[in-house]
Amino acid sequence: MPADGGLSSFIQALPKTETHLHVEGALPYDLLRAWRPEKFPEDPPFRRPDFRYPSFPEFERILLDNALPWFNSADRYHQAAKTMFARHLAANVFYVETSFHLPVTGFIGVPGPEIIAAIRSAAPAGLEVRVFAGMPRNAYDGPLRAVIDDLENWRDLAGVDLHGFEAMPTEPWSAAAWKRLRAAGKMTKCHAGEFGGPERVREAILQLGVTRIQHGVRSIEDPDTVRLARDRGVTFDVCPISNVRLGVVPSIAKHPLRRLREAGVRCTVSTDDPLCFANTICGEYAALADEGGFSRAELASIAAAGWQIADVPAAARASAIAEIERLAAEAGQVRT
Repeated sequence: MPADGGLSSFIQALPKTETHLHVEGALPYDLLRAWRPEKFPEDPPFRRPDFRYPSFPEFERILLDNALPWFNSADRYHQAAKTMFARHLAANVFYVETSFHLPVTGFIGVPGPEIIAAIRSAAPAGLEVRVFAGMPRNAYDGPLRAVIDDLENWRDLAGVDLHGFEAMPTEPWSAAAWKRLRAAGKMTKCHAGEFGGPERVREAILQLGVTRIQHGVRSIEDPDTVRLARDRGVTFDVCPISNVRLGVVPSIAKHPLRRLREAGVRCTVSTDDPLCFANTICGEYAALADEGGFSRAELASIAAAGWQIADVPAAARASAIAEIERLAAEAGQVRT
């Protein structure tokens, strides 16, 4: 059953964050349509709600086929981010952590700091944006080695994120690089527990030392991994619709988000790659309510979790959480 108007208004009003978002995967599809309507049809099958990607490599192929033609300059990053961020602000999203694909710097010949500046300069007033460099697990084996060795000197780089298909092993360079970058004040993340099992989550926590896991949902298969995440204060940046569309979980109703939260793991909710899923942050919350039976109190608690880990001044964090609690109380659902 669709969310009622009251619920939709409640979701809209919540001060929200988006902490798991790939710039290339968030390219607004209408920009592609306006640019090359003959190449990008109005309603491609892969963006329909009932479409399921048969594999991660097929998902990646479709993503790259649609995103790479657009992202050929720093200005194109700025244009995409400007539209994307305006829509965030319209949805009452006031804090975004987004990553760009570091190998793109080699593809288009634009230095990473220029891409970061292009993305950050697209943020409207009122929206805090932190930019991460995302890279595959084998990124150090080649021309990106020198770039990765210099990342701590990129002033406006918020942090790094190790991503890509989890069938790839995590190579030894990663732990040393992540430790070095944390020492330089950068945040470190890792995609794990999506297509890989709980062992990849344990690896990310114990070997890479991260406290931010992108996805993490398959840790539910091993209670010890869930306890490890809880005890280490690890946050899972979860993307429910992405998990369903990629076949990680069969449905929102069977998503382990509630069980992870009940076990004490902090979880945020984000959209991952809206270019491929045609999803929005408000749509993620609505799906949790409509299909997962999440109450207003639970939705408010998820929104607050994003602010708990946001890289913002304490006063901004407290203000956002206070507003979330006010809205929950007004709705008759006081958080405990």
